[in-house]
Amino acid sequence: MMLSFNTRAARGGFLLAVAWLWALLPEGRAAAPTAREGAATESRAATRAALDVLRTGGNAVDAAVAAAFVAGVVSPSSSGLGGGGFALVRRAADTQPFVLDFRESAPAALDAAAFEARPFADNERARATGVPGELSGLAELHQRFGKRKWAELVRPAAQWAESGFLVEGHLASVLASPPSQLLRSDSGLADLYFKAGKPAVVGARLRNPKLAKSLRRIANEGARSLYEGPLGGGLVAAARAKGGALDLADLKAYRPKERVPLRVSWEGYEVYSMPPPSAGGLLLAQVLGLFSSAELKKLGLGSGAYQHILAEAMRGSLSDRMRYVGDPEFATVNVEALLQPARLSARKRAMAYDRTHTPPRFGLEQGGTHHLVVADREGNVVSLSTTINSAFGAKLSGAESGIVLNDQLTDFTAKKDVLPFGLDESPNRARPGARPVSSMTPTIVTRAGRPVLVLGGSGGTTIPLNVTQVLLARLVFDLGAQEALKAPRFFVPTSGATLRVDSGTAQALLDDLRWRGEIVEHKRSDATAVQLIAFGADGQIESAADPRKLGSGETR
Repeated sequence: MMLSFNTRAARGGFLLAVAWLWALLPEGRAAAPTAREGAATESRAATRAALDVLRTGGNAVDAAVAAAFVAGVVSPSSSGLGGGGFALVRRAADTQPFVLDFRESAPAALDAAAFEARPFADNERARATGVPGELSGLAELHQRFGKRKWAELVRPAAQWAESGFLVEGHLASVLASPPSQLLRSDSGLADLYFKAGKPAVVGARLRNPKLAKSLRRIANEGARSLYEGPLGGGLVAAARAKGGALDLADLKAYRPKERVPLRVSWEGYEVYSMPPPSAGGLLLAQVLGLFSSAELKKLGLGSGAYQHILAEAMRGSLSDRMRYVGDPEFATVNVEALLQPARLSARKRAMAYDRTHTPPRFGLEQGGTHHLVVADREGNVVSLSTTINSAFGAKLSGAESGIVLNDQLTDFTAKKDVLPFGLDESPNRARPGARPVSSMTPTIVTRAGRPVLVLGGSGGTTIPLNVTQVLLARLVFDLGAQEALKAPRFFVPTSGATLRVDSGTAQALLDDLRWRGEIVEHKRSDATAVQLIAFGADGQIESAADPRKLGSGETR
């Protein structure tokens, strides 16, 4: 049936109808199109790379792989080809996520005894360099799930490295910090980030031609160019020059590992997170197992009682980490037993609102991590964490490749740190071939078979604490995606005070926490961040990036 508007009256009626409909829209504007795909990362360039891949027909895995490559170029203090990570991938057709562990592993010639006498001297800092897993992991993800050609996903990162990228706020902050002065001892890093002897500032354009050449080789030859080729040889030479045990045989033998996701049913949601060798998923699962949504809602988001009781739960989980968690290839980790309702109920009965149980202090500090999340129009989602551990890892680079080496093996636990827990040795002790326990907590939440939340974070031992707090802010208190990230957060430190809070916390809240036995201190939180994608009931998505690290979230 065709309608025509041949009369002035008909045309006038039509225009009136259009005007009436226009008036119903907010502020008289046309309704925005429903966003069905998006990405959030800790870098504008990485987010744009993900969106460009989605726009040109790639899926969420393609976009995540491209974003990870770009992140290693423009956010090199946090991630890169010399590091490793974890990924959760949930395809629309699957009932649960695929989990890939591409964490760094200890070289076969590791001197385990040396790890009892840390920290290492600067001239031996590559003792902490593990076998890098990032490139192998990204290649595995692409091979299993990717739609676009491999070279097309690597090329954007190579172009950024070759043509130059603008220094963003977080990178500039890291370069200006005292620990980064050690970068000056590596000629490649010094020439790139400290021109004229001064750290690069926000807005400076940096070119990394060595890394660009390496990326173009990887685009053409694949992962074998590092694990069986000259790129790996350069990393071995750089590590050996600073006391490292990394060997070409370690690179050739490295493989990412598929794992079964840690799954918790809570308040009608299915929460999937990373199993060991991550301890992050365990902390999230234990907190959810201790409290109902109604209990938390009654306490009130951000109240002293809420922060204190969550901190108590987190301290209990950090103690479990020290006692029970290690690489499952080397230690028996009974996650099911750690999540038994009877066990959690007993822990809950020991918790009180007016006193603090301080666990023994232990050294677990990590810093250089980048988290990204991606969702595509088909309903596929990815939560991926990539890291080189400390800011700029071992602060060493391959002389020809420009690849920054990790210092991931500092995450192994020394014997002295577990003695207060009644242990003679740690399940996370340094051993050849082992993967050290991580805090990274990539997480996917579904309801009735559909994703409702995809998130993860950076910031070392603060990662699972941050992810848990943001998840609860969204699922319990129904905060918007960006609002949940902006909300004040607290941290449970591993030494000194019992609780760290964001700068600017109200005095009344500080007094309340101290009454509950907390030893409180303020701390800047610009080294920690959470990225998330939230799904509405209508399928529309929100991509949000944590303002603490000046990240970027976009949808389309």
